[in-house]
Amino acid sequence: MAIAVTGATGQLGRLVLNQLKQKVPSSEIIALGRSPDKLAELGVAARRADYAKPETLDVALAGVDTLLLISSSEVGQRAEQHGNVIDAAKKAGVKRVVYTSLLHADTSSLNLAEEHRQTEALLKGSGIAFTILRNGWYSENYTGSIPGAIAGGAFIGSAGDGKISATPRLDYAEAAAVVLTGEGHAGKTYELAGDTAWTLSDLAAEISKQTGKDIPYTDLPEGDYAKALASHGVPADFAASIASWDVGAAKGALFDDGKQLSKLLGRPTTPLSVPVSAALEA
Repeated sequence: MAIAVTGATGQLGRLVLNQLKQKVPSSEIIALGRSPDKLAELGVAARRADYAKPETLDVALAGVDTLLLISSSEVGQRAEQHGNVIDAAKKAGVKRVVYTSLLHADTSSLNLAEEHRQTEALLKGSGIAFTILRNGWYSENYTGSIPGAIAGGAFIGSAGDGKISATPRLDYAEAAAVVLTGEGHAGKTYELAGDTAWTLSDLAAEISKQTGKDIPYTDLPEGDYAKALASHGVPADFAASIASWDVGAAKGALFDDGKQLSKLLGRPTTPLSVPVSAALEA
């Protein structure tokens, strides 16, 4: 059995590879990515694969049984790029594609959702067996802002009292490895999220607890939050997107209480205190 992972040099891809190595021999794992020099560091077979260059995909997917398609980082080009991979997988005779989508992609109001909906439709129409992992938010999406919050004396955002069912990236990586190596997942769509939802006020309280400093949460209008991010060097378009995602969170877009992730893992998801501690140590 050959299991291939796209985006293997990315943050999620590397974690998935490490989890796979604990479940199957390294000889059965193939790392796919755009940078051969980085792929060589991963300790498994490596092949160049560029979502935007179909000619690389036909070669990369030869002999692959199960493929993890990690969604492209190039927002706006994702659907086309994912379609290239799915087409190549069909030509190569890949038996199953596992795709990392977005939590509640079919109904989500987030501007990220449409390309995921398009990709899910392409996958379902491909004739290839599939499993869809609708990943919720990564805790790191927020804990990466902890140093700035400490420096500024407050954690800022636009999520109001919205509940965020986030958990660290590693939990999602472990679930992907479970699905890639296990039976009974074909044709299924999993809504994956942390067991215990938290608000940004809860996050600020945890930061305060662990640092011994008073770090309150300050809720800002969407436009003001985007401007604040831009003033700290975040590109304006990306700052606007981040702010819009927070507004989506305020409306429930990042909440899920189905606990499908912990069921796949066979254990509770990682509590908020752990990624906060990791961010502070880093």
